[in-house]
Amino acid sequence: MALDSNIPSGPVEKKWETHKFESKLINPANKRKYDIIIVGSGLAGGAAAASLGELGYKVKCFCYQDSPRRAHSIAAQGGINAAKNYQNDGDSVFRLFYDTVKGGDFRAREANVYRLAEVSANIIDQCVAQGVPLAREYGGLLANRSFGGAQVSRTFYARGQTGQQLLLGAYSALNRQIAAGTVEMFPRTEMLDLIIVDGHAKGIVVRDMITGKISTHIADCVVLGTGGYGNVFYLSTNAKGCNVTATWRAHKKGAFFANPCYTQIHPTCIPVAGDYQSKLTLMSESLRNDGRVWVPKRKEDCGKVPKEIPEDARDYYLERKYPSYGNLAPRDISSRSAKEVCDDGRGVGPGGLGVYLDFADAIKRLGKHVIEERYGNLFEMYHNITGEDAYERPMRIYPAVHYTMGGLWVDYNLMSNVPGLHVLGEANFSDHGANRLGASALMQGLADGYFVLPNTLGTYMASQFGKKVDANAPAFKEAVDSVKARVQKLISIKGTRSVDSFHRELGKLLWDKCGMARDKKGLEEALRKIPKLREEFWSNLKILGTADGINMELERAGRVADFLEFGELMCLDALNRNESCGGHFRTEYQTPEGEALRDDEHYDYVAAWKYEGDSVPPTLVKEPLVYEEVKLATRSYK
Repeated sequence: MALDSNIPSGPVEKKWETHKFESKLINPANKRKYDIIIVGSGLAGGAAAASLGELGYKVKCFCYQDSPRRAHSIAAQGGINAAKNYQNDGDSVFRLFYDTVKGGDFRAREANVYRLAEVSANIIDQCVAQGVPLAREYGGLLANRSFGGAQVSRTFYARGQTGQQLLLGAYSALNRQIAAGTVEMFPRTEMLDLIIVDGHAKGIVVRDMITGKISTHIADCVVLGTGGYGNVFYLSTNAKGCNVTATWRAHKKGAFFANPCYTQIHPTCIPVAGDYQSKLTLMSESLRNDGRVWVPKRKEDCGKVPKEIPEDARDYYLERKYPSYGNLAPRDISSRSAKEVCDDGRGVGPGGLGVYLDFADAIKRLGKHVIEERYGNLFEMYHNITGEDAYERPMRIYPAVHYTMGGLWVDYNLMSNVPGLHVLGEANFSDHGANRLGASALMQGLADGYFVLPNTLGTYMASQFGKKVDANAPAFKEAVDSVKARVQKLISIKGTRSVDSFHRELGKLLWDKCGMARDKKGLEEALRKIPKLREEFWSNLKILGTADGINMELERAGRVADFLEFGELMCLDALNRNESCGGHFRTEYQTPEGEALRDDEHYDYVAAWKYEGDSVPPTLVKEPLVYEEVKLATRSYK
């Protein structure tokens, strides 16, 4: 089975403009005749809903939060990349493109990445026009700072709350279309299945989280902007509601899931404090602009107060190992380096699972007031959680699950292999390869929503003109009946274990066997244990209450049921990929220096998995990666 990525021909710098010109157009009067469903209202989904509504389409937008403003995009802190070269430091569209391909360890689709770099500058113009309060220098010009994996300053930011401000910009555009009547919003509504009619995505099944009512919605196409699957690990920096359900249900209806083993571990998070924790907290990568990462050189110094450890007894290990990038080495490399020193017994804090992020030099050089202006809300957040003052004592940080590069397979038009099903942002696989560079998630979400989908959607929609689906088609009733049966099955188990107990056990198993480091033995162990845990889940789960009305345990149970299936695919994908690349680090495949060892001859492809049925192994479909502009090379940040 072959996958057609629909990449345009010609030079990479001409592909997007050529493709836009060759894409089908729909005249304004006809756009009003099309219905579009968008699931998710974060930066990708919200931007798409606002943009498509403005174009004249009739849009229904669904989110499980009580307001689009609560989408997890709001939690992004550090910034958004764009190739503006305002600093005149050598940046360009091609450099952003190359940095992104290299940062992803040469496992991303070249044409998609170049398009992302190309439209990045438009995003900043769009957001400024919306009134997003991006940071500015004293003279009024937009400010930039650096992020990991780059030697230029291309990151635009709004202190430590960039995601929130960008989301408010998208939300204002979305509200304008809601008021204009082109977008209808459905908050507190969760998608539970995708409806396929004659091989095309034509609707969804949803549950009203207030009343418990299950219903269907019909459209000419379906767009998923539902984020990533990091919460499969239980402990992550994701909001507790983040889940894999929408994409997993689409996968079970035929959409291929690509590269599920590519998960990103963020190096700067507040360490785990105890077994009672339900999530972890991110400390922005931007802090590594001014903070220096270190641990004691000697194990016996780990229990000392940091200021009592002299300079010559400190190991600034990122600066030592990667002098060209220092503390701004990419996330996967920085995370593994932190794990390495902690495994060596030189970690600090409870359990020895922490390293220091020290601002003493920056405060001495710039003054406390400058650091406060740049990162004040982050320091305040850290103090509220740990009770420690990072102005006086180094922060303690440790890697944690933060982002997922895998997702549903999409072509250049952002359409999955299921016609009519489009996938945006973190929910798709397309732009980051095996490791995402910092400040690129916001860039991708807004690029997909504001600029890519509005230009590519017309080609599919034009093919559907006059082909409205009958609401009485058997597929709609079958999908509703299936969802109702699944909900009732969850409610009727009446076992003894809580949803969280299963989720926590699955998460620990995946973190231990398929987390920062994986190996064949551990992955095979996980693949033996997950089916047994899933079997116990369906026989011993306890959910209080009924399916009628608000029932948060029922909501979580449905999501954990999907995690228990998805986690198995993630481990299978990791076991299949006998190499190390980016965030996928197989300990059997590393250089003598402990760096990732790729196998371009055998694994230079996108691994897209086809669902074949319950208890049936999925089928691997490969999309070869072709590099015309970038030469495959061993990634080095030294």
